[in-house]
Amino acid sequence: MGTELFGPCVKEENMEISSIPPGFESLVPFTLKRVEDNKISSYCASAGTSGTQTVQTETECESSDDMKFMKSLRRRHWINYRQFDNNSGDESDSEQNVHLSARLPKGVIRGCEDCSNCQKVTSNWRPEEARRPDVQEAPVFYPTEEEFGDTLKYIASIRSKAETYGICRIVPPPSWKPPCPLKEKNRIDKLQNRDSVRKILQTNYQKRRKRRRCSNTGVDHEVGNEEIRVPGEVEVYEAERFGFEPGPEFTLDAFQKYADDFKAQYFRKNNDSSDMGGNTTMLKEQWQPSVENIEGEYWRMVEKPTEEIEVLYGADLETGEFGSGFPKYSPHAGSASDIRYVNSGWNLNILPRLSGSALSFESSDISGVLVPWLYLGMCFSSFCWHVEDHHLYSLNYMHWGAPKIWYGVPGADALKLEAAMRKHLPDLFEEQPDLLHKLVTQLSPSILFSEGVPVYRCVQNPGEFVLTFPRAYHAGFNCGFNCAEAVNVAPVDWLPHGQNAIELYCEQGRKTSISHDKLLLGAAREAVKANWELNLLRKYTTNNLRWKDACGKDGILSKALKTRVEMERVTERMP
Repeated sequence: MGTELFGPCVKEENMEISSIPPGFESLVPFTLKRVEDNKISSYCASAGTSGTQTVQTETECESSDDMKFMKSLRRRHWINYRQFDNNSGDESDSEQNVHLSARLPKGVIRGCEDCSNCQKVTSNWRPEEARRPDVQEAPVFYPTEEEFGDTLKYIASIRSKAETYGICRIVPPPSWKPPCPLKEKNRIDKLQNRDSVRKILQTNYQKRRKRRRCSNTGVDHEVGNEEIRVPGEVEVYEAERFGFEPGPEFTLDAFQKYADDFKAQYFRKNNDSSDMGGNTTMLKEQWQPSVENIEGEYWRMVEKPTEEIEVLYGADLETGEFGSGFPKYSPHAGSASDIRYVNSGWNLNILPRLSGSALSFESSDISGVLVPWLYLGMCFSSFCWHVEDHHLYSLNYMHWGAPKIWYGVPGADALKLEAAMRKHLPDLFEEQPDLLHKLVTQLSPSILFSEGVPVYRCVQNPGEFVLTFPRAYHAGFNCGFNCAEAVNVAPVDWLPHGQNAIELYCEQGRKTSISHDKLLLGAAREAVKANWELNLLRKYTTNNLRWKDACGKDGILSKALKTRVEMERVTERMP
């Protein structure tokens, strides 16, 4: 796993400087890259960042003669525009002239003559310049053994309190310790032996192309928390242009060593790395930064960068291919303890299709939505502000490793966050109106808070869950090597949020990944069956009682169905 950084940029003294908040002048882009290869997919953050803390997806060094693109460049004060103005028009000349040099020094140098994946971290922690956001903590819940027995019932029980924060942490009872099959050798090997994403996407594209007998179209799939496009050659090129590139190869053990080595070097207390004698293991044992140390340094790099930092993220790994961190059913299942975890509603392979979840009526195995994704992180690897597809709930479990810091914004304040983003990043939104759908934009919680957006913080530790609520924006980063797994779920109370998402997608011209009507009608049929069993057969089950609560004149399901029917009537009356 690894990445290739975008060409950083330099600001000339005689350039016109755009109006930005004092103290947030852009020095170099903070580039987030999703990189996947035949080992592990990854994200790469190259920090410093612009003053508005944007994680840019543009690679200006591959610019064309497109006037709209050039117009947008004119407002970016860190670009040397002279290289664009005297262009001869020849393609090869253009490629040579459009070269952006770095103002900031590289803080991480990866690779040498002997090893392509070694690293030398020349930058250093600057505690005196820490920029830790001052935000409130999200609530933490500690279910009892009995409460923990019914996943959806427990989520419903905490919703009234937790939803106003947008995010919360759930700490399972001490006895709940599921085994992690990922640590078995056969699972680890799967992280090594697979086709590259480019090859997989192109193969899928060719299959769809043959089926549809169409030579120029791709098919959109919105999967998990970002949009994935099944591409042709042109689309693969576009994906690479925005940072989706193959990277170096890592085994799981090698990535852990790489991640630990980076963290030890970066947070060394002695600025002179030569005194270490190359023994980063000894240093790591002597000194470990706190979560607060790492958080302050992360936002320092975002808001006031001094070097360009490269970190990697093994993100969006499909558990259907690599294996889940939770045990699955097999004819050779082990002990009764293993069976307990195989059938648990907190097992993310089970969660989406639990009785009472609208996603149980979706027949397709949509990766990242109904099939969990794995995330292998290292210090500073980031996930940027986003909401889940169709404004679904999400549940993230950390299998092992260093803490993961989350920031959440309540769903009721989603429009405030979007307005603040557009205010501070106007040029990026003009170029790419759907920027927030791409999971590539980071903005400091401090700035959001200053714009009246409530932001809450959550620190996830191994063995803990983080739950996000419908349309709740969330972002964050990792404090070191760790492994987490996430999936979506749709309790009945999600249905109105799902309908709102469909209407919003229609306005934005955005394609859907699930059929909301299919889920709504499936829930209605199940509710009718449950009420029939209750009223006629006197069959009182947990499932039947769950659906009963959603029905009735003021029930969530009844209201959602009536609203949808009325919308259809209005549509029919329209000319």
